[in-house]
Amino acid sequence: MKLLLINGSAHAKGSTWAALSEVEGALKEEGIETELFHIGVSPIQSCTQCGVCHEKGDGLCVYDDAVNVAKKKVSGVDGFVFGSPVHYASASGGITAFLDRFFFSGGDFAFKAGAAVAVARRAGTTVTLDQLNKYFSISGMMTVGSLYWNGVYGADAEEVRKDGEGMHTMRVLGRNMAWLLKSVEAGRKAGVQLPKTEPKVWTNFIR
Repeated sequence: MKLLLINGSAHAKGSTWAALSEVEGALKEEGIETELFHIGVSPIQSCTQCGVCHEKGDGLCVYDDAVNVAKKKVSGVDGFVFGSPVHYASASGGITAFLDRFFFSGGDFAFKAGAAVAVARRAGTTVTLDQLNKYFSISGMMTVGSLYWNGVYGADAEEVRKDGEGMHTMRVLGRNMAWLLKSVEAGRKAGVQLPKTEPKVWTNFIR
């Protein structure tokens, strides 16, 4: 079992990284393989809904940047944790553009585990989590929570590590994620079938 943690901050070793690292540590203690992926600082093109990704059918975007690097890892993982700093009471522009294309281009997301982590100096974490969690619910994923909202406070990595409750929340999130992955794996081995699927129905509300 493997989980991909994606750092949506411009800072590779900043506050978001510190929070994700705490989640990663708990996952490793539970025997879950992990990979921490940083979206980088290069500009990430927003989705233009050109549809080429669907025409090609390979799940890759026509804009070849960090999104495609991460998309190539999707089939080999059982779940994701997306981390973002809070910018103006919402997720960063980088991770927003990244996730719009990451999910719009399609792929093997259904029935995989997903969790979001928001990091702020002071406020805006719950609004950011609301935004990030919507990617999971529209993709048929299983959203994982903790004992509190998945937010941590601190202006940098050092301050984040001093947020005792936030770090506790991250560790519990990691253990909850590990439990879910193990439960899904046990069900698969026991012969539990995935839910029945049916073709997508599109309805446009134009009168």
